[in-house]
Amino acid sequence: MASEELDPEFFVRLRADLLIIGDSILTDRHHASNGNYDPTDPQNQIGGIIPSFSLSGWLRHGMERVVQEHGATACHPGEANANFRKEEVYSRDLEAGYHEKGACLDSVDDGCLILDLFGGIGNRPGKIMRRPIQFNPVRSKVDYTRGQAEGHYRRLTRKIASRNPNDGRESLRVVEMDAVANLDGAWYLCFREQKPAFVGLLAEAVRFLSEHQTDFLHQLGGARNFGGGIVDCELINPLYTERELRRVFDRRGEDTAAMADKDEQWERDYLPEFRSALSSRIEGRTGG
Repeated sequence: MASEELDPEFFVRLRADLLIIGDSILTDRHHASNGNYDPTDPQNQIGGIIPSFSLSGWLRHGMERVVQEHGATACHPGEANANFRKEEVYSRDLEAGYHEKGACLDSVDDGCLILDLFGGIGNRPGKIMRRPIQFNPVRSKVDYTRGQAEGHYRRLTRKIASRNPNDGRESLRVVEMDAVANLDGAWYLCFREQKPAFVGLLAEAVRFLSEHQTDFLHQLGGARNFGGGIVDCELINPLYTERELRRVFDRRGEDTAAMADKDEQWERDYLPEFRSALSSRIEGRTGG
């Protein structure tokens, strides 16, 4: 089986002009004292970490849509007791392609694909591990094989002005946001358990998110209404060696002939098997 020949580690390439994460960005400022550090200075060389919470939700949303496109419902992402502030929201979700969280355990030991991968019932761990992305503005310091990225941190300031003509565009308040610009790197993912359907769902979800990157619901981050969060994404060929993975990000050269051969092999010999396993799992024909 093709999945048994692959490592459980996968890399998704992410490229974004601007990324603003709702759960904030952690920065590394230990080399700059409080009095001298200016986060808006274009000459600063601050690196940091993009937490995996928003990244995980973005990927899960893509996976849910793939499952729904196959004619099935996805496990609801909310609390198991469905204790929401607005009761009609939960009912509306169930009508829009979700089933009650954990309801899928009645017929399948591991639940549906979404529950199997992300967990969430009875301390059940998900089978896909999502690491945060460590970014650095200095390209030579970025190790793509560890799921790192080139990115430039800035603190943006937005002034919210009055719309009343009599106020003359007077500023009502100032909002500060942490942002990463010109992001280009790899997101490291790892399966605790390797199953063909998992690989198929990952490949199809990344494809879906790439094709729908300008749709509001499928953008990444907490400020999606002004261009932040439009992400180019692609699953890096799992057949690549570490050296070939680094070459993907090398702007000095093109892919090698060996990489082109592996791309053809991935499309011809591997993806069809994974897509078939995905369809079979969703339709309940196999637990793979």
